Amino acid sequence: MASNGNVELSNEEIEKFKDDVKDFDDEFDDAVEEVGEIADAEGNFGVSNDELAVIRGELAVDFPEDFNYLSDAYILSVASKPYSKDPTVRRPIEYTLEKLRNVMKWRDDEQACFLGDLVDLANGSPNDPAAVEDPDAFNTALALTKCVNNSSMYWHGFTKKGQPVLWFRVNRKPWYPDVDAEVKTLILFADVGVQHMPKGVTDFVVISDSTSPPPPNPQFMISLLTALVKGYPDRLGGLYSAPTNSIIQWVMNLLLPLMPGRLASKVNLKTQEEVPECLSHILLNGVADIPTFFGGTAVHDTLYPEESQLSTKGEGALKFDFYGMKKRLAEGREAYERSKK
Repeated sequence: MASNGNVELSNEEIEKFKDDVKDFDDEFDDAVEEVGEIADAEGNFGVSNDELAVIRGELAVDFPEDFNYLSDAYILSVASKPYSKDPTVRRPIEYTLEKLRNVMKWRDDEQACFLGDLVDLANGSPNDPAAVEDPDAFNTALALTKCVNNSSMYWHGFTKKGQPVLWFRVNRKPWYPDVDAEVKTLILFADVGVQHMPKGVTDFVVISDSTSPPPPNPQFMISLLTALVKGYPDRLGGLYSAPTNSIIQWVMNLLLPLMPGRLASKVNLKTQEEVPECLSHILLNGVADIPTFFGGTAVHDTLYPEESQLSTKGEGALKFDFYGMKKRLAEGREAYERSKK
């Protein structure tokens, strides 16, 4: 049994997690979007337009609300990989469809494509017909928005490779999280990042200010890891966390052995002294993009202050500048794409 003081994760829970994600384990190795044709020199195989149309058509039939979530280039990249059972041939189309269906089925189960609608619902008046006619959805929207409002995560800026950056401020996380609402919030934000990736980019970077984290909650951590593995295979380009305190070390000691190999290799724990140089090589504008909480000059708290400094944006419960964040991300993507022409 893994433990830290009064915090425990049983062997049964660990085995349940492993069984739950076994069909997702590293199946999307190097599933990254390429500009132009798939390069045979990389060991990939060609995929015809007809085959792409078959895959796209099958997904459209099975998941009519969400099939456009996967870009053609992402599908081509997954489909072009060598078959794990015989690397001399390409993955069969049915094999590719099975893996993509696993992702889309998870999204369907989590109602991922409707989470943005819940933010809209919570931002409106509680007397709006939609809120009155479906009180369960409205209550779910309020719980989601409560997590959004704590400003513990937000998208801000890009890396030199064009990856959007998701910032975590763990000292803003509640000590006793609403696990379901927190997982929905992660899915909501991850989808925002995927939707605002520049052309030719399919992964994002997470940077965590891990000062003063709340006590670890095993159910919460496993639920977040499950969402990342099942819903966003090979979407994480890198996770950078600083400072490395005892709680963060314990969390990583628990989670790293459970992660698929490629995912674990993308986790980077840094000291407070190491992080400025590290980020200067990652962030789009180098040193100028390093935030004040990591010893830099970029001020994040003007746009993303603590909840106590926020006020509601509409008639409802939303305080966090969710729509402004998306607008700035879209503008940043457009600027990055212009710089590459």
